[in-house]
Amino acid sequence: MPRSTKWLFAVSASMTVSTVYYAQPLLDGMAESLPIERSSIGTVITVTQLFYALGLLLLVPLGDILNRRRLIVGLLAMSAAALAVTGLAHGPTMLFVGLAAVGLMAAATQSLVAFASILAAPDERGRIVGFVTSGIVIGILLARTFAGLLAELGDWHLVYLISASLMALMSLLAWRTLPNAVPGIARDSYWALIRSMPTLFVHEKLFRVRAAFAFFIFAAFSILWTSLSLPLSDPPFSYSPAAIGAFGLAGAAGALGAAGAGRLADRGYGRRTTGGALALLLVSWLPIAMLGRSAFVLIAGIVLLDLAVQAVHVTNQSLLFTLRSDARSRLTAGYMIFYSFGSGAGAFVSTRAYAYAGWSGVCWLGGAVSAAALLFWVLAGRNQGRPAGEAANASPVTPKSSLPRRVSE
Repeated sequence: MPRSTKWLFAVSASMTVSTVYYAQPLLDGMAESLPIERSSIGTVITVTQLFYALGLLLLVPLGDILNRRRLIVGLLAMSAAALAVTGLAHGPTMLFVGLAAVGLMAAATQSLVAFASILAAPDERGRIVGFVTSGIVIGILLARTFAGLLAELGDWHLVYLISASLMALMSLLAWRTLPNAVPGIARDSYWALIRSMPTLFVHEKLFRVRAAFAFFIFAAFSILWTSLSLPLSDPPFSYSPAAIGAFGLAGAAGALGAAGAGRLADRGYGRRTTGGALALLLVSWLPIAMLGRSAFVLIAGIVLLDLAVQAVHVTNQSLLFTLRSDARSRLTAGYMIFYSFGSGAGAFVSTRAYAYAGWSGVCWLGGAVSAAALLFWVLAGRNQGRPAGEAANASPVTPKSSLPRRVSE
């Protein structure tokens, strides 16, 4: 893959996914400017994530039957329009409508990942997926910094209006740069395509296991990042939105491990990488819980958590893309639906945990979700005769179903 194309995939995915997370450091300002209670402001994130899941279900699978370049360009252009609507919102109804559309169009992120995996050569697929996914995680984390800085210059409306302009520019660059690519498979009807996704889930154990990991890790991720702005904006910290957003810089350090995790998956160490990362995820809540003692200790915990989440996420996608070349868009969509459900659930419960039990309640909740993920990893490996996820380069195994399969969890 040419370097320029690889960078376009990474930057486009980064900017697109960041639109889902701009609101996190802006929650306090949104609650003040709109009649929304602080204990319920996390619903803003939940609505965005739920419609992101809907976009994954309804839009990303189209990459298996449509011209992928046109699909991606169209989604980016409509994302620009949705961001503009959100930026012009001056009431709860228009805000929620705009954010729902933003979440729906953010499905372009995973269309980009699937397209990149198709264009990449088999021996570089893990590295390419890791590189693009690094861009995604950097976008998720630096979205807070970007939003916080712009909110200091104006308010939260400015964040979405500027983002709308940048997204319109990205749609033009994608149109000029991405290659034309029409899937070389029969064109099924749209609803037949959607109905095939549960079939993939039923027949592919690797799909099921990795989707469960996605739910757990992004629930933990969202528990931290959705609620973090609340204690940091209160005394004794009383940080500005820009300062709160700057904590995303610490989390971005974890994204550097993405390409490394992809290479380990290429070499057949998917299960070991996953287990080590999940153990690290659980440990990260100890320094995060020390927020009241030192902001530097909190930063260390953020780096550990984001590194762990990123390593599992890249490993998941690298393994899934070895399953079926004709269904990568559907596999990506199904996997990311669980990602979005986990993020939405984490956002929903985190602000409520903070309202009832403070920061310690948030950390206990995050630790419990992380422990559940690690326990699931142990049980998934024990129920299989050989280590799960480490057969990426092994000989094909004939599955019970009629669907071809190249990887065994």
